[in-house]
Amino acid sequence: MSDLLDPARFRQAMGRLVAGVSVLTTVADGHDHAMTADTLTSVSLDPLLVLVCVEHETRWYGAVTESGFFGASVLAADQRPLSEWFATRGRPLHGQLDRAPHHRGAHTGVALLDGSLMHLECRTTAVHEAGDHAIVVAQVLSISLPDTVGPALVHYRGRYGSIA
Repeated sequence: MSDLLDPARFRQAMGRLVAGVSVLTTVADGHDHAMTADTLTSVSLDPLLVLVCVEHETRWYGAVTESGFFGASVLAADQRPLSEWFATRGRPLHGQLDRAPHHRGAHTGVALLDGSLMHLECRTTAVHEAGDHAIVVAQVLSISLPDTVGPALVHYRGRYGSIA
């Protein structure tokens, strides 16, 4: 087996990790911003902290660094079309949430997607530059968990799947 170090091989290797799929949302300049992510990770229980890794080139990165807060909706398996939509580069900023049933978080006012497995509202506490991405660390302000939970949408080897 070759040990070549190139971006394509690294992406292939990291694709062998199963990752839950989330939609991250924020509000900046009066506009909703959203993106699909598979990097939502818990960091600490005291205080409650999470992190997300975001490419510098995304509109969402600029918006979250401006606003200082965001929401995370962890997607159920039947929400794959929303994941694909919010992962589409160049989609219009205005009206991007029109096809996504959602409600507003009580603590931040960000859009939280209905039908998700859980929601977090978060306040950014640190941003660490890391190559072509930034690691956004945030304190959890609220957690919402539905009474019933179905299969989760996951990403594995460049494809969507589900796990119950």
